[in-house]
Amino acid sequence: MKAFLCTGGAVFPDGISERPGADDLILAADAGFRTAQHLGLRPAIVLGDFDSLGSVPELPEGTELIRVPAEKNLTDTQLGVQIALDRGAQAVTIVGGLGGRLDHTLSNLAILEDLWEKKIPAVITDGKNRARFLRSNSLLLLREPQFRYFSLISADPTVRGVTLEGCKYPLRNAKLTRRLHFAVSNEISGNCALISVRRGGVWIIESSD
Repeated sequence: MKAFLCTGGAVFPDGISERPGADDLILAADAGFRTAQHLGLRPAIVLGDFDSLGSVPELPEGTELIRVPAEKNLTDTQLGVQIALDRGAQAVTIVGGLGGRLDHTLSNLAILEDLWEKKIPAVITDGKNRARFLRSNSLLLLREPQFRYFSLISADPTVRGVTLEGCKYPLRNAKLTRRLHFAVSNEISGNCALISVRRGGVWIIESSD
């Protein structure tokens, strides 16, 4: 089962190619309830402290409500991911959460790294940006019309053996660092690009402009 978690922040539906399947678990975290409505989705679980939404929304019959205090150890998005995993999710898509408060954006990107360590495939997207995490492995990045650019941002102080094939600016066994050397604003030249990292972790971020 996959989990489809709607969070707060602006979303651009035309750029979101991910859609939940019939058997997937749909959740909405706080203001993510509005995101779900915007996408025409009916969440099975609505959760959060509802400080962003302002109040607990009126929910359709049969929707599970999980209300938590505002003073807690997890953000609403982190809580939503934890609930999804507890319910048996084997992959997670987070929609929203890439705009607004920078601390929440960085926290959400860190969720991708945590899920990678748990061996849970994950992606976060708002339709204009999409992010994944990769550590000491390879990934085939398909070209999609809504995303013109892709970038690699180091999660570790040094990332070694970075190779990029099938793109405008290829790399061969390169070293990236968190402070100075990034791989930003690359473009896929064909149908896909092959991204390989020998040692270290990177965020792979696709952008529309």
